[in-house]
Amino acid sequence: MPRTFTAESPLEALVLEQALLLARQAQQVADAAPDGRVLSAVEGAVIPAARELARKAVEAALQAQAAGAEKRGHRAAPARTATDPRGPSGTRPGTS
Repeated sequence: MPRTFTAESPLEALVLEQALLLARQAQQVADAAPDGRVLSAVEGAVIPAARELARKAVEAALQAQAAGAEKRGHRAAPARTATDPRGPSGTRPGTS
């Protein structure tokens, strides 16, 4: 049964396209697998592809976020560590 999906961002389009390819791959592998080996065949093909899809989605989300931050003028700054004694203004807190 055909359905229509609407992607509202490039990330959604990527995930939808890749998920459809993944589903088709799973079906092809399942159809071609010998009796008694369907589960292991599908898992062997689909799990690595699903991990790659997740990696691509994370990468695309981070790139979109970085591009948005650049447009808004946010500058990259080093992250403070838990052992960094500087306060929020970047100065060391006073001692008494």
